[in-house]
Amino acid sequence: MEEAEAVPSTSGASEQPGAEETPGRLLIFNTVVDKFLEGLVEAGSYQRFARCYKKFYRLQPELTRGIYDQFVAQLHSSIKAEIQVIKEEGNLEALLDSLDKMENNAASTADIQWRPSGVPEEDLRAHLVPYLRQQREYLRKLVKEREQENAKLAQSVLAGRRKIEEMQQEILRRQQAWQKLSKSQKELIWSIQNEKV
Repeated sequence: MEEAEAVPSTSGASEQPGAEETPGRLLIFNTVVDKFLEGLVEAGSYQRFARCYKKFYRLQPELTRGIYDQFVAQLHSSIKAEIQVIKEEGNLEALLDSLDKMENNAASTADIQWRPSGVPEEDLRAHLVPYLRQQREYLRKLVKEREQENAKLAQSVLAGRRKIEEMQQEILRRQQAWQKLSKSQKELIWSIQNEKV
């Protein structure tokens, strides 16, 4: 076809060589835009253009062809520019890339999509049991942590009690030593007083 030669190729494959097996949304969008432009050029073929301007075409067919080629190229570039403006204003490239990433992340997760079975009791059980198990594991972990903390506190309390007992024994020993000393002092004083008399 002559029309296809007049317009430069705009396929997404020529712009992005070595595309992945599963194309991203941006590549699909660009491909759709390119196909739309190709369809637009085919719909407005040179023959239809020439039929609209028959008298001008009969007088100067080469000039008609030049005008057509320039019109198609200008139409093609203006549509591409408008689409680029829309992509930039809407941040379309970043949004499509983020959608691709979200899709890839969702595909990599092991979670299976939940579907209702039709029996409400089973659906409720299927929904609640994993949550309750998770809560039970959390509570078990919490209890274990508290038990370990309580064991440490009990050990520190026992160590404190042992220290208090040791201090009480030391006080008692010193009290007894003090009483013996006091008794010896009194006996000494008594014996000195008796000797003087």
